[in-house]
Amino acid sequence: MASNNMQYKNLGRSGLKVSQLSYGAWVSFGNQLDVKEAKSILQTCRDHGVNFFDNAEVYASGRAEEIMGQAIRELGWKRSDVVISTKIFWGGPGPNDKGLSRKHIVEGTKASLKRLDMEYVDLIYCHRPDATTPIEETVRAMNYVMDKGWAFYWGTSEWSAQQITDAWAIAERLDLVGPIVEQPEYNLLSRHKVETEFLPLYTNYGLGLTTFSPLASGVLTGKYTKGNIPPDSRFALDNYKNLASRKLVDDVLQKVNGLKPIADELGVPLAQLAIAWCAANPNVSSVITGATKESQIQENMKAVDVIPLLTPAVMEKIEAVVQSKQKRPECVR
Repeated sequence: MASNNMQYKNLGRSGLKVSQLSYGAWVSFGNQLDVKEAKSILQTCRDHGVNFFDNAEVYASGRAEEIMGQAIRELGWKRSDVVISTKIFWGGPGPNDKGLSRKHIVEGTKASLKRLDMEYVDLIYCHRPDATTPIEETVRAMNYVMDKGWAFYWGTSEWSAQQITDAWAIAERLDLVGPIVEQPEYNLLSRHKVETEFLPLYTNYGLGLTTFSPLASGVLTGKYTKGNIPPDSRFALDNYKNLASRKLVDDVLQKVNGLKPIADELGVPLAQLAIAWCAANPNVSSVITGATKESQIQENMKAVDVIPLLTPAVMEKIEAVVQSKQKRPECVR
């Protein structure tokens, strides 16, 4: 067992306990890793105290769920020891294979469980908002999924504060359960939603957050410098080229360079500082990390020991760097 100071937090206001750092299959499972490699990655996570694993029906077109399910089965884990989540939205090419209709939520959930070879997931998300389906239909369908025992809790991913508020109003009117968690992107370079837009939701609905992209797709590791993309990195993959051009702008690299001395002063790699910073936000229940190598997980997980180092003075230094370019006018014109 690796030395592990993992903390477990309630998922929002629910009774479910999730590790402060979790693991997501987004880029890796099926695209870069097979079952054998997935097993060693998942076990390394468990050894570091991770109990929460995130997936989606769309990841590697369903292959990510199959790999995770098979790996967990072969590892012989006790189901109640882990929290497994998946997300429903993009299930296939047909007109009813996507979105948040009652039809696709029910069929998509059943198909996910079949791929995972599990009787239930602990948590199921609406992977995106669906403008073509009334939110009431989605709220009712998600409650049906829970009533069937296919999932214990439901949440949203990349929904706006208004959409989450609407879902809660409907749930309260119908005496149903609202979404207890949202999964947004959150990192030192992407903060507005979590720190501003969602503020009323934490108190009003006890909304929890499982945030993704703590390293801004690797930018906050400091491994990308002007005009340099390491060949084994995510941005070198063909389907991530446009992401690279969007993320690696001068302003961003300037901030990354400004953060490096703060990490150096604490004696930790920038990546660990960036993950710890996300986890230190009291509204964040769990930070979803990604990794394709065991060594990356071992590094990422050390971030739990960095959280206590984030004193108000250190947080102020970080703030000075990341906000340096973002002095927004107070009034909206």
